[in-house]
Amino acid sequence: MRIVLYTVGGTIAMAGSGGAGVVARLGGAELTAAVPGLAGVDAELVVRDTEPVPSADLTFRRIAELVAAADAAVRDGAAGVVVTQGTDTLEETAYLADLLWQRDEPLVFTGAMRNPTLAGPDGPANLLAAVRVAAVEVARGLGALAVLDDEIHAARFVRKAHATATGAFVSPDTGPLGHVIEGRVRVLARPARLPALAVEPAAFDRVRVALHTATLDDDGALLPHLADRYQGLVVAGYGVGHVPGALAPVFGGLAETIPVVLTSRTGGGSVLAHTYGAIGSETDLARRGLIDGGLLSPYRARVLLRCLLAAGADRTGVEAAFAAHR
Repeated sequence: MRIVLYTVGGTIAMAGSGGAGVVARLGGAELTAAVPGLAGVDAELVVRDTEPVPSADLTFRRIAELVAAADAAVRDGAAGVVVTQGTDTLEETAYLADLLWQRDEPLVFTGAMRNPTLAGPDGPANLLAAVRVAAVEVARGLGALAVLDDEIHAARFVRKAHATATGAFVSPDTGPLGHVIEGRVRVLARPARLPALAVEPAAFDRVRVALHTATLDDDGALLPHLADRYQGLVVAGYGVGHVPGALAPVFGGLAETIPVVLTSRTGGGSVLAHTYGAIGSETDLARRGLIDGGLLSPYRARVLLRCLLAAGADRTGVEAAFAAHR
């Protein structure tokens, strides 16, 4: 059995830099050498280092190219793939990969909250758990996964909920799919998978999707002419999907030109469809043409919308896809 490891950078690969902070320096060979117990996993680990970058500098195109490389590795006989990267954007990159991943073989993302220069770095344990998950039959068919702190999360549900804690990653609406316990992979839930989207990596360069978060006393000054610069918009509304009443017609006007998706900024739970009826409520915004984002976080909704637009979906196709994914 062969597992392919792609290293992309991030905290998990950082080392000291003479008192000026840490920088990405460790390659895959150094990373794996620092993991006790990795040699005991019943799999050959093949390391493929890529150019290390902070996760803040990752792009849709690069992740799409990484997924294509992982797909080729599986075609060449790999039983699973692990990706190490920074955690800042991991919930978005893993979800993007999940939308594009066509294989049953596990595609596992992991990283670290504590760099190797600190006491108790979590990177080695996370990498070991990720390799273990990628190597087992029970993890097949789950799509892209995020494995950190011995928890197995579906990429479609996971989010980073804390800036520094080693248990930063949670799935607020579902909980983790499983755990790694004493080296054993336990999968306790198997959510249904949706068909993968076919998007050429270069197509992402032609599409821009904006994200607007509703805030107290929001004046909407950033919204005029947005449709001249972006092909789609995600609105992170208050609570169950509300915005200031004065902005409702602005969002409605934008929805006449580009797809506008309504989500909740809360970090958990769904926007509603027909509970409240005031101007700026979810019912009012639906009448104005906004698309229901359901349980999707604003960040995942933006990833999905950009994928759909890059794939050439029209308004009907976007609505149908969000109905399936939300």
